[in-house]
Amino acid sequence: MKNLFERTSSNWVRYSEYEWKEAENGKLYLTPTKTAQPSIYDPLSEYQRIVLDAINIGRLGTQHKSEKEVQKAIQQFAVKYGLLGLMTALPTTPNFMDYEAVYLPKNHFIREESMSTMDYLNLFFPFDKPDVVKRGIESMWNINNDRVMMALVMTMSDKPMAVNMSFQREYAESYEWMNQQFIDIAFTFISSFLFYEDYDKMTPEQRLLMQQGMEAFGGIAPTYRIALLDKPTIVWDFHSLMLGIQMMFSFMLTDSDKPIRLCRHCTQAFVASRPSAVFCSPQCKNKHNVYKSRGKNKDKDGDTDA
Repeated sequence: MKNLFERTSSNWVRYSEYEWKEAENGKLYLTPTKTAQPSIYDPLSEYQRIVLDAINIGRLGTQHKSEKEVQKAIQQFAVKYGLLGLMTALPTTPNFMDYEAVYLPKNHFIREESMSTMDYLNLFFPFDKPDVVKRGIESMWNINNDRVMMALVMTMSDKPMAVNMSFQREYAESYEWMNQQFIDIAFTFISSFLFYEDYDKMTPEQRLLMQQGMEAFGGIAPTYRIALLDKPTIVWDFHSLMLGIQMMFSFMLTDSDKPIRLCRHCTQAFVASRPSAVFCSPQCKNKHNVYKSRGKNKDKDGDTDA
């Protein structure tokens, strides 16, 4: 996967500040603050950091971290990369505003196979509702008295309406749903990691179970086009950051030259510079060797060296 994304680009929006807010239904949502300012960036330019951060957030639950710590980590993730774009990740198409209803494949969160567009929008706008009029396949969306939001829509006018709506300051995503997405990424990575690390220790039934679990991973495939910029460039049309993470993670997971590993000392996910690497940094390697040496001395002398 050498330089896989060297000549690729894709735009996403992140805000300078996010906050957790509780809706009337008692659920917790992450949303940009009233004064937060949007900026546009290319997730593919920092794809390794995004994927590793997603994996490490998903593993927080297994490390017995409190919900407050998990929420803080997700909030920091959003400041760095934006919200996941779940509103356009779940339906069969990001262009659902062009249809009479929203159609949904099987997912963790919504049991219905279809639902009205307005009911679906309400799931992601629990506080301030967008000014949307929907009549059959026709939609009209008004943005009033907010020049920043109007400028953002004009800048991202090549995106479907629903994607643009997910960039607005009023858009919010459920903590429960966001956390589950990170857990899914982490679970998929750990399953793959352990499958090869413990292959000889597993029964055929255990191997089959892990293989079947891996087959369930995936999402709606992104589209792409070629742009003649300073050089021929693949432009990915991600309709959600979540879809982008899934694609970037898939390429990284299958990269045999620079695989994703768990550091033997700090247990954080990292991209190995070579297939045999087991530490994320020289510091972790040194600390591990020190602890290992102290353990040997303790076993030998009955006490740990000072």
